[in-house]
Amino acid sequence: MCGRTACSLAADNLRRACAYRDRRGQHRQPEWVRGERYQPSYNKGPQSSGPVLLSRRHLDQDADSSERVLMDMRWGLVPSWFKQVNPSKLQFKTSNCRSDTMLSKCSYKGALLQGKRCVVLADGFYEWQQQSGGKQPYFIYFPQTKDATDKEMEGDGEWKGWRLLTMAGIFDCWEPPSGGEVLYTYTIITVDASKDVSFIHHRQVRAGKGVAGMPAILDGDEAIRKWLDFAEVPTQEAVKLIQPTENVVFHPVSTFVNNIRNNTPECVAPIELGAKKEVKATPSNKVMLGWLKRSQEGSPQKKENDLPKWTSQFIHSPSPKKTSADVLQQWLGKQGQPAAKKRKA
Repeated sequence: MCGRTACSLAADNLRRACAYRDRRGQHRQPEWVRGERYQPSYNKGPQSSGPVLLSRRHLDQDADSSERVLMDMRWGLVPSWFKQVNPSKLQFKTSNCRSDTMLSKCSYKGALLQGKRCVVLADGFYEWQQQSGGKQPYFIYFPQTKDATDKEMEGDGEWKGWRLLTMAGIFDCWEPPSGGEVLYTYTIITVDASKDVSFIHHRQVRAGKGVAGMPAILDGDEAIRKWLDFAEVPTQEAVKLIQPTENVVFHPVSTFVNNIRNNTPECVAPIELGAKKEVKATPSNKVMLGWLKRSQEGSPQKKENDLPKWTSQFIHSPSPKKTSADVLQQWLGKQGQPAAKKRKA
């Protein structure tokens, strides 16, 4: 399953990171719809809100179905047919939707057949590995290029920063029975864990309950285009995109992330498990460390306005004992930096 994500880019940078080419080959950035509601976070869970991509045609019937918009939606799908006054009264969990039942379960079938497909955006997601001493969290994300940088760019230049993880989702629109503002909610589609990620999952089949999986990841803009363009790509074709992917890397992180109220870069900072040993750095992990180091350049002694915008928005509660700067200093002082792991089959 996917129960926790991180999405730390500021709203403007999120647009740049989601740039695409339209039918005519022109470079475009998706516009925000209700963008003022978006709040970056290193630690998002169900019932919080998060950024998704969807076709503009869902909001404007005259729009080109290939045109994309960004919207902040609540995580945990509330079906349009739900009749109670309070959507929180929904009796079952809908943060994840298993791919093998999405066309049969009434919670998702209607929305999916209506083309309500979206792409859920994140820096990456967290998974927990069961161990004898408890659960060890890992952060899972796309491999990053050596020259990737998270520095803010001016204008509409090509995005060179963190490559966002793009997960297939289904959304729906719920209207209060007595009238009022429409609530947009989404679920993340899950598939069987890939060989790499199954190392973390240790999946077990439970009678009558099925198994948890990893998010269905759309790798590349062509897959994203087909998933979003519901007017051109019918449901039966689109669902063929829902497959496990091996194109992810991961590293262990501190149990600091276990508490969803903790919302600082320490949540995604790499740690080393077990014995002290030199670990070969990878491009993806170097990017992660550089990204976190820059985010911590504004110390608590500095004024908040001096901090990077995308970082200062997160400092809601102090870190107990160790700060993320302490964790990074410990790592940067080592001869070998932690490596993003990609387990061989």
